[in-house]
Amino acid sequence: MSKYHKSVVPSTPASSQLPLVAIVGRPNVGKSTLFNRLTHSRRSIVGDEPGITRDRIYGDVEWDGRIIRLIDTGGIVTDDKEYIPSEIYAQAKVGIEEADLLLMVVDARTELASPDFTLARMLIRGGKPVYLVANKVENPTVAAAAENMRQLGISELFPISSEHGLGIGDLLDAIFDRLPAPAAPGLVKKTVDPYAEPLDADEADLEDEVVFDEDQEDEFAEDMGPEIEEDEDEVPDFSEFGPEEDVEGEQDAEAELVNPKTTGTDDKPLHRTHGEFEQHETSVAIIGRPNVGKSTLLNALTGTSRAIVSPIAGTTRDAVDEVVEYDGQRLRLVDTAGIRRKGKTHLMAEKLSVVMARRHLESCDVALLMIDATEGVTASDAHIGGYAHESGRSVIIVINKWDLLTTARTDGKPHADRAIYEEQVRHALKYLNYATVLFISAADGTNLNKVMQEIKRISAQRRKRVTTGQMNRFLDKIDFQRAPVPMAKRIRIFYMTQAAVAPPTFVLFTDRKIQLHFAFQRFLENQIREAFGFEGTPIWFKIRARNADKK
Repeated sequence: MSKYHKSVVPSTPASSQLPLVAIVGRPNVGKSTLFNRLTHSRRSIVGDEPGITRDRIYGDVEWDGRIIRLIDTGGIVTDDKEYIPSEIYAQAKVGIEEADLLLMVVDARTELASPDFTLARMLIRGGKPVYLVANKVENPTVAAAAENMRQLGISELFPISSEHGLGIGDLLDAIFDRLPAPAAPGLVKKTVDPYAEPLDADEADLEDEVVFDEDQEDEFAEDMGPEIEEDEDEVPDFSEFGPEEDVEGEQDAEAELVNPKTTGTDDKPLHRTHGEFEQHETSVAIIGRPNVGKSTLLNALTGTSRAIVSPIAGTTRDAVDEVVEYDGQRLRLVDTAGIRRKGKTHLMAEKLSVVMARRHLESCDVALLMIDATEGVTASDAHIGGYAHESGRSVIIVINKWDLLTTARTDGKPHADRAIYEEQVRHALKYLNYATVLFISAADGTNLNKVMQEIKRISAQRRKRVTTGQMNRFLDKIDFQRAPVPMAKRIRIFYMTQAAVAPPTFVLFTDRKIQLHFAFQRFLENQIREAFGFEGTPIWFKIRARNADKK
């Protein structure tokens, strides 16, 4: 097995050139609430439990026409020797070293303690500008008590309430006055945060979002009908379908097709899913059960220590993302929290982290479904894969810790057979028959180059477009009599168009309005894949009846 030689480089988007501000402080003083308030998002999970934030979370802050970069760090306890607190401290120190200005957040409603003085001295000795932010100041009594916080030796004091937005404007004015303007102002545009919906206990419907039930059966692993044989090694030949031209007389159908467009004079392509958007980067979500190696994979692919790695299940809570460039393509790798059964999540932070992981999955382009090789495919793995499949994500099945069944095996048993193992995986995940299966070891870097190569290939397949002319010449060549469909469920397809990409979506204009029989849908999907590819991504079909009243 090949070892991973890091061929990715840290991406340098315009945001990386912005002034950087780090929010630091002891646990449970309101750092994540302040981060969410300033970034107008819900990227950081907020709750009453101390120590919810563990990894570093980044976001952009726009104020008066300027933008800065903000870091939310975990609660710092300098003298705690436990593994997780010490790792949180290490992550926070990285953020402190990166930052141009520090915001030390304290709870104005509590008395100062020895750790506050220790942290303040450490920040002051660093030589960087430090602002003291007295949070939770919501009435005059607390505002008067906040003045006592000056004992920490930080002259710039800002009493605020992150939850209610009090004093935020004065704080932002001071921050932007202190920091230099970006080298190229106006080039950075604030993007819409796809995770901006409420993510606290009062606003998130956890019972609906976290859907694992203790006795729920693995519905996705059931047999989905007879297998259709196809030659996976055959390279599709597009030439037989002729040049890319439209079928005459089908202008109405072509109007349904959303072709790649260009805007202005920049000639930048637009792609279409449920709307048009300019594709700047490919988002890759690393998903799976707790403790299957997701954070280890993120760190290995990026060559960083971006995410905390530990043998403790559920270490990752907030989703951690890192942008890299691989072979000319910009990739955003997102490490998500492990998704577990609803009955197994007890703390509110764990429940919210599952909701966050689901949202990142539903907004990504490619999902890396990680499976622990030593445990095989479990019912939870099948459910998580089902989420990716139903939401239209492209999927790569990553079998991690493969070395523990081969070269690093210590139980004296013979090495596991890759072909037999893959057959078992595909049997358990039949609905993901289009997904590639990769065997890796994130810990020692085995086969990680193949992961990056497959991400690039699958993302291109996801955005592939076939013209209406090619599709209908393809349609003429299909022998629908071979489709294993009852006569009552058969339909006549007049023509087809590809209406969208990411995932590829086809509109079928038929003789009657009827739901496609699953066997017919599978037959048609296999024929499309054999002719045009679309590896690694689900294919969606929509029915448009010529006479909707005809049954």
